[in-house]
Amino acid sequence: MTENEIKPQRAILVAADCGEWDAEVSIDELEELAKSAGAEVIAKVIQVRRDYDRATIIGRGKIDEIKEIAEANDADILIFDHELTAANIRNLEEATGLGVIDRTMLILDIFAARAQTRAGRLQVELAQYKYRLPRLEGMGKNLSRLGGGIGTRGPGESKLESDRRHIRRRIETLERKLEELSANRELIRSRRKKEGIITAAIIGYTNAGKSTLLNRLTNAGVLSEDKLFATLDPTARSLELPDGRSIMLVDTVGFVRRLPHHLVEAFKSTLEETVQADILLNVCDISSGEADSQTEVTRELLRSLKADKSPVLNVLNKCDLLDCELPICTDDCVLISAATGYGIDEMLKKLAKILPPSQIRTNLLIPYSAGGLSAEIRESGKIFTEEFTENGTLIDALVDVKILHKVEKYQVMP
Repeated sequence: MTENEIKPQRAILVAADCGEWDAEVSIDELEELAKSAGAEVIAKVIQVRRDYDRATIIGRGKIDEIKEIAEANDADILIFDHELTAANIRNLEEATGLGVIDRTMLILDIFAARAQTRAGRLQVELAQYKYRLPRLEGMGKNLSRLGGGIGTRGPGESKLESDRRHIRRRIETLERKLEELSANRELIRSRRKKEGIITAAIIGYTNAGKSTLLNRLTNAGVLSEDKLFATLDPTARSLELPDGRSIMLVDTVGFVRRLPHHLVEAFKSTLEETVQADILLNVCDISSGEADSQTEVTRELLRSLKADKSPVLNVLNKCDLLDCELPICTDDCVLISAATGYGIDEMLKKLAKILPPSQIRTNLLIPYSAGGLSAEIRESGKIFTEEFTENGTLIDALVDVKILHKVEKYQVMP
């Protein structure tokens, strides 16, 4: 009996710096994405250029240098920090003899490995087909080899040579199935709103600590790893606020720089929870040197989703990792550590304060002649304590604002 050890693919990361963005920061993030996909990064190569080489992005001279690095380090794959065309991929593979993928393919590969729900898998498959459809001609190794390496996981790796009509039909089928799932989720959301359930969506940059926060607040048991895109499928859990109100807390997929437009489109059904939420918890890794730029990425994506009008509580996470004095927070901002629990109570108080009052906690003395009100309060709100006195029923209750006018005359001091 022998055991075959599956070795991680050895990757060289490549970027051309033409001044469009901070190439150093971007390639560092690409390294984290590659590690999240299971690759071993052996080198990072950045070439400063005036503009991109049309054939290979980086030009012949840099390709020769990369070939030397690859041969010396037994590399398997090149990962480019750009979106490549089919011709780019073919030219690079022919010039280097290595597999070539780009940033988008890498992200899709991580999504394919992490998707657990039916909706998540359908969204990944749709995004992969939409990405690969215009690249069917001449993509080289990536379309001919079977799955097993980074960038090849997901739907029908051995059938990607199929004609465009087949893939277009599959895209139509996937879009129809996702529309059906979206309609079902809309029914669930409508039922929540009818029942007065408040929804708070946890959003923010990938690996900011969103799942750790959900676990801290609700013991949800969601996968929480120090990896980019550890969470793909949304998870919803109930949470009781200090004022007694219950809300639905939803963990969502993390954002990342330069998330391709078609990827956002494919994952709209997952991001619907963000658009439809009553309030957004924007989680930011305050210990990161890129906290400001990551927050701006989140704001830009919220604007593109038309979700930038929702109330927001900015949650500055990982403050336990700061080696400087903690900053002072405003009313719409709170410092926490989801890992240690620091600041969680303050966060819940601010969350309750920002939320529109759908329910109000009050003390009532309801006469027995109006006994039906207790049942109405219990149906739409919550009764914490109930005491029967000679003048009526004394209750401490959470009353829906819709029926507050019926009980105002029965309010008493606690």
